[in-house]
Amino acid sequence: MDGNLLGNRVITQIGLLVNDIDKTSEAYARFFGVEKPQWFWTDAPEVARTEFRGASSDARAKLAFLDMGSLQLELIEPDANPSTWRESLDQNGEGFHHIAFVIDGMKEKIELLGRNGYPLLQKGEYTGGRYAYMDTFQDLKVLIELLENDR
Repeated sequence: MDGNLLGNRVITQIGLLVNDIDKTSEAYARFFGVEKPQWFWTDAPEVARTEFRGASSDARAKLAFLDMGSLQLELIEPDANPSTWRESLDQNGEGFHHIAFVIDGMKEKIELLGRNGYPLLQKGEYTGGRYAYMDTFQDLKVLIELLENDR
């Protein structure tokens, strides 16, 4: 196995799946004494070009972000379309979904992780970059999300 597969050890984000983004974001805001974050939909399918388990998907999700110092907390309420978000929420209920790292060279990192036994689970685009969820659960007990932002 290659050393430091991501080229980065700084966790940027923790993702949590929720059934009710309004209720959960309000709870976090009260708990931490901060303003409730406004949620928004992920980009439309023609922009996001989401692929889940190798097939095109119209999956979207409501997202809300809380900046927690050096770490971002992402709340995710998925729609009913096939996605890692929907699958995990249906199978495991609300809670922990992923940890995310900012990387460079998305295609190369996906290939490198795949060669090391961590296949691509879902990928897509967002305004300003792209993401990929890698199936690292067997070894790491969590999914890894790769984030590559446009420069």
